[in-house]
Amino acid sequence: MKTKLSTLILGVGLSISVSGQNKTLYDFTVASLEGEEVELAQYKGKKVMVVNTASKCGFTGQYEGLEKLYQTYKDQNFVVLGFPANNFLKQEPGSNEEIREFCTKNYGVSFPMMAKISVKGDDIHPLYKWLTNKVENKVLDSDVSWNFQKFLIDENGNVVQSIPPRTDPESKEIIDWIEGKK
Repeated sequence: MKTKLSTLILGVGLSISVSGQNKTLYDFTVASLEGEEVELAQYKGKKVMVVNTASKCGFTGQYEGLEKLYQTYKDQNFVVLGFPANNFLKQEPGSNEEIREFCTKNYGVSFPMMAKISVKGDDIHPLYKWLTNKVENKVLDSDVSWNFQKFLIDENGNVVQSIPPRTDPESKEIIDWIEGKK
């Protein structure tokens, strides 16, 4: 009886400690537009903005601001990660190759762009499930409301805030966060 009880207590303790672990951005591996594996752990120590993008959206011009932000702060431990998604009115219909060509040709995008994923619904990518679910990220629940929603991730890989799609990437709110004023 004592052995069974000890085993049960040990088993419960293990399940509590495993489920109590906090996931961070660094626990995810994604694919780049070129199909290469990208371990997000490579961004340890950096502030990261994760943004779902689309090439045929009224907010597509935000690529310009995202690139300017990246160029301005990339040497100050900041990176933008773009995740094309076709979840809203099919505004990102292209292949990964077409997306790369569009972003480079029209906006000179040099920040890391990942392979097209789903950011909501039954086929939501695990990264976005973590970003949008407080049970998983321990900070906030935030549905992705449209293209160009921005998630701010701190230097420890934790979600800090969700920024609405209409907010310009070069807004005071975002710049203050990058510069540590907020």
